[in-house]
Amino acid sequence: MRYRTIGSDPRTRREVSVLSLGAMLFGTKTDEATSYAILDRYVEAGGTFIDTSDNYAFWMTGGQGGESEELLGRWRRSRGIGDEVVIATKLGARPLAPGTSYLDNPEGLSAKVIRESAERSRERLGMDRLDLLYAHIEDHRVPLRETVEGFAELVAEGTVGLLGASNHRTWRVERARALAAAAGLPGYEVLQYHRSYLPARLDGPTDLDVDGNVGAVGGELTSYLRAEPGLTLVSYGSLLWGAYVRPDKPLGPEYDLPSTPVRLAALREVAAQTGATANQVVLAWLIDGDIPTIPLVGVSSVAQLDESLAAVDLALTPEQRHRLDTAW
Repeated sequence: MRYRTIGSDPRTRREVSVLSLGAMLFGTKTDEATSYAILDRYVEAGGTFIDTSDNYAFWMTGGQGGESEELLGRWRRSRGIGDEVVIATKLGARPLAPGTSYLDNPEGLSAKVIRESAERSRERLGMDRLDLLYAHIEDHRVPLRETVEGFAELVAEGTVGLLGASNHRTWRVERARALAAAAGLPGYEVLQYHRSYLPARLDGPTDLDVDGNVGAVGGELTSYLRAEPGLTLVSYGSLLWGAYVRPDKPLGPEYDLPSTPVRLAALREVAAQTGATANQVVLAWLIDGDIPTIPLVGVSSVAQLDESLAAVDLALTPEQRHRLDTAW
């Protein structure tokens, strides 16, 4: 395993593995025994960065979520896991009532919600301090300053370490970070967005934003990350939910771009050269790319996890990386 440091403050920064494990469906679609086996294998391989959220996976049960955090809490206790494994969680998108969703009834990002939801996450996870806490989705109903100050209060109290944002417009991230910096408060240092080798379309309204896809990395966010190398990008959906390697998982309409066939051809060419799977090439491309990225992989078996773990040691040649980068 390889590692990198996230965060800048010596009091809160952490060293994490370059491959993160997503626990979204642990405790719901992925049963407890399988979830434990995956988690055990990940830690055995040197993995130290696990991702969840307070609303995972409400859509599987019709409830409000929390099953993933609860399973991770049970696993941590049963294995004696301490702060050697960094747990990242999110708040802001938990439905306020069963049968609703983050689209029509989200908890939001008020100072009150931030405090109360973080406390519930700590209880479910069995942690005195949340290592990394994200604002999951934007909340336009609450002044941004209130959100910034609400997160900062928890850091000051020592119940939260690092802060992050997911599925936010770049300008909203920058404005929040500017507010925090002006007030001498901790701000977002980790950004979690969808990024893969195939870029997603950003145009057209989505459920979260009428102005387009707010959750995927595009030119605006890429440019921002180049200008702010202290920020860490964590990418979800890195393997397109199996579409690179499974014929029964076709690409969605968001990948209907002229570049898609060209990039798929380049990906298959490099995979053939390396003897690796397309998934492994994608992960290697992300980990050591010009915008260093920590891929977040969601798996349902130990075999799938082992495939992803092998990508950590896959070194693409400069020629192979150039082939991938210039396939447009």
